[in-house]
Amino acid sequence: MAGGRASARRRAVVAAVTTLILLASVSFLLSATATSSAAANSPASRLAVVQRHAEDHAAVLAAYTAHASHLSALSASQTDAFLSISSRLSALASRLSVSTVGALEKEVKAQVKRARSLAGAAKEAFDTQSKIQKLSDTVFAVGEQLARARRGGRMSSRIAAGSTPKSLHCLAMRLLEARLANASAVPDNPPVSPPQFADPSLHHYTVFSDNVLAVSVVVASAARAAADPSRHVFHVVTAPMYLPAFRVWFSRRPPPLGVHVQLLAYSDLPFLNATNSPVIRQIEGGNRDVALLDYLRFYLPDMFPALRRVVLLEDDVVVQKDLAALWQVDLDGKVNGAVEMCFGGFRRYRKYLNFTQPIVRDRFNPGACAWAYGVNVFDLEAWRQAGCTELFHQYMEMVSCADLCYNL
Repeated sequence: MAGGRASARRRAVVAAVTTLILLASVSFLLSATATSSAAANSPASRLAVVQRHAEDHAAVLAAYTAHASHLSALSASQTDAFLSISSRLSALASRLSVSTVGALEKEVKAQVKRARSLAGAAKEAFDTQSKIQKLSDTVFAVGEQLARARRGGRMSSRIAAGSTPKSLHCLAMRLLEARLANASAVPDNPPVSPPQFADPSLHHYTVFSDNVLAVSVVVASAARAAADPSRHVFHVVTAPMYLPAFRVWFSRRPPPLGVHVQLLAYSDLPFLNATNSPVIRQIEGGNRDVALLDYLRFYLPDMFPALRRVVLLEDDVVVQKDLAALWQVDLDGKVNGAVEMCFGGFRRYRKYLNFTQPIVRDRFNPGACAWAYGVNVFDLEAWRQAGCTELFHQYMEMVSCADLCYNL
């Protein structure tokens, strides 16, 4: 009985203590809430909140203003609205103080509400324009990377095309060494060119190359395939540094079967100078992407003023049939005759011409069929009448050689 009463007293004490703690907690929370509410309603707190809202929305509208100024004239009213509210909010924020917050709070809230409405309406267009600008920047960057890759590819192609087996790698140097060791044994070009070099009744070919061995193969194969080799004349144009090597080679291995070979350096061509040629001006201006041998074909009428027709051969050609029949081909007044080599998208203009340039895009069809460069027949009289060299110069004056074509 005594134990039961003691237990009941302990439970009563615990309940009382718990009730007191609960009451104290509720009292503390109510007091904190009241204090917080009072602090929130104090003029200083209201000033901080209102001022922060005004400054934040002023900054947002200032950002939208910078964007809207780049839009078309149709957005002029939107720009004015952004500027007006942004200026008004900035002015209100500067006037806010503990003493004026009560009077200006309603006006600030009205301007903030209007700012939110305008910002929400402009957000979609703002985000779209940002995406468009980002996409444009990406396209431009990719275009620049593509141009650099193409320039590197052209350089790699030239290196690969000009490379020879290790045993022949220094052939030109060894030939030049032989020329220096015994200059009298290697004749220079005669002071007066043989009449065959300018005889329009003969079959004339031109090869632009600095590869001695490749040119030798072209000449020898054409001579052996010809019914009458004595009627075939080859004009070989190379860089000045390689001309002595060509002379040594052909003095040691004369052209077979009576064919005629004229060896020239492009520095010997009097019309090829910076005054007359924009290609030379670009090279002298430091454009390393331009290889002059690739552009000599545009000066064929100037090289051979006495000729009516000439065949341009690439130095990788091996002739297997008499080429005399090319002089009987009717070009129907056209300047160039060649074999088309189009298979699907292969050898279309888009592969060779840079259609990002307006001068190319406005004048050429990217899907037009290109042709094989190995053998080209040129009617020089039709070329002169059409003014092809002058037109080529106009293109070169408008845009650089490297920007006009990917590969010639």
